[in-house]
Amino acid sequence: MSAPASAVPRALERDERFPTTSDGWALQLTRFVDRAAFRPELAPIVLVPGYGMNSFILGFHPGGTSLVHALCASGREVWCADLRGQGRSHRVDSGAPPPSLRRLAERDLPAACDAALEASESTAGRVDVLGCSLGGSLAFAYLALAPTPPVRRVVAIGSPLRWIATPGLLRAAFTSRRLAGAIRIAGTRRVAGLVFPLAGKLPGLLALYANAANIDLEEAATMVRTVEDPHPRMNRDIAAWVKHGDLVLRGVNVTEAMRRRREPLLLVAANRDGIVPEATALGPREVWGGPVSVLRVGTPERWYAHADLFVGREAPERVFAPIVSWLDRPE
Repeated sequence: MSAPASAVPRALERDERFPTTSDGWALQLTRFVDRAAFRPELAPIVLVPGYGMNSFILGFHPGGTSLVHALCASGREVWCADLRGQGRSHRVDSGAPPPSLRRLAERDLPAACDAALEASESTAGRVDVLGCSLGGSLAFAYLALAPTPPVRRVVAIGSPLRWIATPGLLRAAFTSRRLAGAIRIAGTRRVAGLVFPLAGKLPGLLALYANAANIDLEEAATMVRTVEDPHPRMNRDIAAWVKHGDLVLRGVNVTEAMRRRREPLLLVAANRDGIVPEATALGPREVWGGPVSVLRVGTPERWYAHADLFVGREAPERVFAPIVSWLDRPE
C-alpha cells in the first residue's frame, strides 16, 4: 500500500553511480530507497528530468513530499538520471560530444536504464520510465530507437511528442534553428533566482510556467537549484522539432514509431500549461499502440501550469498519488 501523499516523508537511502556512455560521458545516476517500504518485486523507476533542469526538484518539494518520496513510499526503488549536461554528469573523454536530443535518447537514457537494472535490488527485470517534460519526450525517443528496451511502463508528465499546439513564446524562441544553436545562454540559475521570488507580487511574470497561487515561493531559492544552462545544440534540435512538428532522430519519426509500442502509458497534463499545452501533452494517445491512461490536473478556478505539476502545493495529492495508483495497477 502507498503512504498518504500528505504524510511526513521518511528519510531515504541515497547513493550515486556514474555509468559511462559509449561516447565518453559519465552520467550521474542517483538511487533512492525507503527501506521500510521497499518491495523488491516492484519494477524500479528511472526518473528523467527535462529541458534546462537537473533532477534536484524531483527529490524536493516545498511541502515535504516530493515525487521521489512518493514513489519510494510506495515500495519502489527510484533512480534519478541526470544525463549529459545535467547535474554532475561529466565528460570522461575530452572529445566526448555535447548534449543533443539524439545522444540523450540513443546513448544516455539506455545507459542509465541498463545501469539501474544491473545495480537494482528489484527482481522485476524491467524498469518503469517516468519522464518530466522533455524527459518524457526522451523516453518516447528511446523507445523509438532502441531495438528491445527493458521498459515495463511509461509515465510522461507534461511531455511533448507532436507539437499539436505550440505556445507563441516557444515559437518565437525557437523560430530559427540556426539562431537557436548559435546563442549560448549562461547564468540561467541566477536569473531564475531573481525572477522567481517576484512571482508572488507579479503573478503574470511566470504565468506560462507556474501559477504563483499554487506554489510556496518562500522556497524559491532552494527550488532554483534545479535550473541548468541549456546547451546551444539542444536549442537547435528543439527548433527543428518545433518547426517540423514531429521529432525525427536518426531518420526515425518518433511520433509514428509510437504506433508499435505496447507498454501501458500514463499521460499527465496541466490544464493551463503555457510551455506544453494540454493538447500537445495528451497528443501521444492518438498514436500510442498500447493502453493509454490520462491524468488531467487543474480546474478553471485552481488552474495548473507546467511547474505546478512538480512543485505545486497540492502536487503530492493531485499528481504524485494518482501516478502511484496507476503504477500499482496489475499488468
